[in-house]
Amino acid sequence: MNVSLEAQIGELLQARGLKLALAESCTGGLIGNRITDVPGSSAYFLGGVISYAYEAKVALLGVQWETLNSNGAVSREVVLEMAHGARKALNADIAVSVSGIAGPGGAMPGKPVGTTWVGLTTNEGEWARVFQFSGDRAQNKSQAAEAALQLLFDHLQGLSLAG
Repeated sequence: MNVSLEAQIGELLQARGLKLALAESCTGGLIGNRITDVPGSSAYFLGGVISYAYEAKVALLGVQWETLNSNGAVSREVVLEMAHGARKALNADIAVSVSGIAGPGGAMPGKPVGTTWVGLTTNEGEWARVFQFSGDRAQNKSQAAEAALQLLFDHLQGLSLAG
């Protein structure tokens, strides 16, 4: 039987006694939905913040206005601040964040539709990766959720997140 990525993540988190928090923007809760599709996920999933607007990122996750205004919401700097904020707010061991341009509008110079940043923070460090998806809005959101879960899985497997 093929075990889902979120179920494998759950097994790893539970085996290590780690607690997960999420900070989602463009995915609008898709990552949390997938995590909570796994029975027993309350043992390791604390919750998440859907911070779609700048104001929510600032008020709920502690993202700095200066960071948003300097880099835009779809940036390495912002996803790392989002992840740090979610980890702190929920007292989690690991936090994953995502911010992207799902489309069809919203493209900016240097940031076409589909540009998505995923961040991950732990006590050991912080990592962020950029992705370029080329689907429609629903596909880009789904691919962003998958990329965030894969980054978390890779980290839990001890794979290098450098690059």
